[in-house]
Amino acid sequence: MTVPERSTALRICRFDSDRLGVVDGARIRDVTPAVERLPPCRWPSPPGDALIASLGALRPHIQQLLPGAPTVALDRARLQSPVANPGKVIAVRSNYPGASSSADDGPTLFLKASSSVVGPSASIELRLPGRRVDHEVELVAVLGRRIDRAGPQVALAAVAGYCIGIDVTLRGDEDRGLRKSLDGFTVLGPWLTTADEAAGVADAAIELAVNGELRQSGRTSQMTLGVGAIIAEASRYFVLEPGDVVMTGTPPGVGPLAEGDEVYCAIEGLGTMRVTMR
Repeated sequence: MTVPERSTALRICRFDSDRLGVVDGARIRDVTPAVERLPPCRWPSPPGDALIASLGALRPHIQQLLPGAPTVALDRARLQSPVANPGKVIAVRSNYPGASSSADDGPTLFLKASSSVVGPSASIELRLPGRRVDHEVELVAVLGRRIDRAGPQVALAAVAGYCIGIDVTLRGDEDRGLRKSLDGFTVLGPWLTTADEAAGVADAAIELAVNGELRQSGRTSQMTLGVGAIIAEASRYFVLEPGDVVMTGTPPGVGPLAEGDEVYCAIEGLGTMRVTMR
């Protein structure tokens, strides 16, 4: 069930009390001093996530810090969402063959509240007892620069990096965006793999298991719309900003979650993460 990683990549994480780190094997190298290089910001804050917007400029400084950076054990760190301030969370439905009973309608976009974003260290709360809640594992692209009405190639080039996402869904008659926007219903992690180090994401194994039982398994190459096409379509409706999150759909096998469940998910080249239900 374990999905192997293709290469050692620059993997940016946010951990513990908003520390900035680079994952290096079983340890995290703490490069938080790099944050001091971010441009000063006064109210009202500009749109977008400041770290993601400046990531390209910060990378040389991060590389300089790495050799002498203090380290912490990865398995002892509390991993937060690699995107601290996502402006928008854009998702797509029916983007894998057989993944939805409404697949004949084709891929359609919808929004999730940015307040639903958490990292893998935050357990998922079953906020409304008695209501069914389902899991969906997804490849997630994070925008690194502002784009507006872009074509697929320009859109793809605007991606800062990729991570794993769990799109959690409350079943019911309410609006789709509401049912997918409860606190903690967008889990991002375990870190952000920069786009230049994630060339294999177009054809990567993707899977999810609950309590050791494999439920979802596929390859990202099976998506009806690729990452560039999804982002380009989203940019027809919205100006996209650094830190905006684009979820790309889920393979077949969506199923229910219960209190105490452990959710394991993996995407080849991007790592693995485990999340518990409470």
